[in-house]
Amino acid sequence: MRRALPALVILFAAGLALFWWITAPGAVPPDKFAGLTGDRTRGEQVFWAAGCASCHAAENATGDDKLKLGGGQRFPSDFGTFRAPNISPDPQFGIGGWSVIELANAMMRGVSPEGAHYYPAFPYTSYANAAPQDVVDLKMFLDTLPPVATPSEAHELSFPFTIRRLLGGWKFLFANKGWVMEGDLSPELTRGRYLVEALGHCGECHTPRNALGGARRDAWLGGAPNPGGQGTIPNITPARLTWSAQDIAYYLETGFTPEFDTAGGHMAPVIENLAKLPAEDRAAIAAYLKAVPPVE
Repeated sequence: MRRALPALVILFAAGLALFWWITAPGAVPPDKFAGLTGDRTRGEQVFWAAGCASCHAAENATGDDKLKLGGGQRFPSDFGTFRAPNISPDPQFGIGGWSVIELANAMMRGVSPEGAHYYPAFPYTSYANAAPQDVVDLKMFLDTLPPVATPSEAHELSFPFTIRRLLGGWKFLFANKGWVMEGDLSPELTRGRYLVEALGHCGECHTPRNALGGARRDAWLGGAPNPGGQGTIPNITPARLTWSAQDIAYYLETGFTPEFDTAGGHMAPVIENLAKLPAEDRAAIAAYLKAVPPVE
């Protein structure tokens, strides 16, 4: 036993070092953003495409109140209930003091300015594919919104999910996996992929997850249980979404289905966001949804 003890100590130390290395928070390369300047008008389009108001404005906010991003909405899951934080430009309670790089690290790596992991209720696994210019433009737009002097509320989680360092292991397994749809795509499909897989983060809701909460990319957009416990989130691959591309684009603009129904639930604010985008963007999303592999 005495002879084995040093080897066991070495193995334990090596394992601990490996765990610490794997779970360390990452950061975006700052040179990706060198020389980029923000544009507020383009940033507003990124804001609506990314659905920022749907989570960070007050629940059921309408009109100009959707631009008051004080957070507070509750998002139940199998791991606990997450609370959307304040991302208004308030310098004390929001992100008013953040740099572009700090916003990029949050969006694309899921890391706070203090170096802590964010929970993947924040869809950074999708935003990881965001274009650096879009992040810079979004920061420019966010800085012009009303500051909200409301502290962010704590998540409602139990042990061991309160240990943020473990999220580094989750990211190692499930984050930064690149595009789902690959290949030589047309400009329209490339734009649709970007809006669906990156900014619009559609897969975060419409894709089923494994026991650890990782998206099952083999069933991409194939539908999933509603984390709130009420019903299911639909399969939007061609296996179930049989509407024409024109019908899909019209639905994304108006909320009206070919069956004369209307969008409801969490999809209603998504429609409000997408309606503010150019018609070409909604057409690109529709083209992508018609081209994505069907999931039965």
